Amino acid sequence: MCLAIPVQVESLLDNDEALVDIGGLKKRISLALVDDVCVGDYVILHVGYALSKIDEDEALRTLELFDQMQALQEELGASLESDGSGD
Repeated sequence: MCLAIPVQVESLLDNDEALVDIGGLKKRISLALVDDVCVGDYVILHVGYALSKIDEDEALRTLELFDQMQALQEELGASLESDGSGD
């Protein structure tokens, strides 16, 4: 499964590249496919390339959904582990 995620541009670099924040991790990405990106903008990132700009509200809603999915997955995983212990 392929996944594209919203990331925030922290700084613009040479050669159509930018430094972005991915959940606290910093990554260098290509902006070659997107025009008029500024520091603070959110872009959709897929395999190292920004595919498009995205509205900040939409980006934040999407990131919140990812956080909720992760929490649910962890909760379900813990539940399945305890159910499989033979109790």
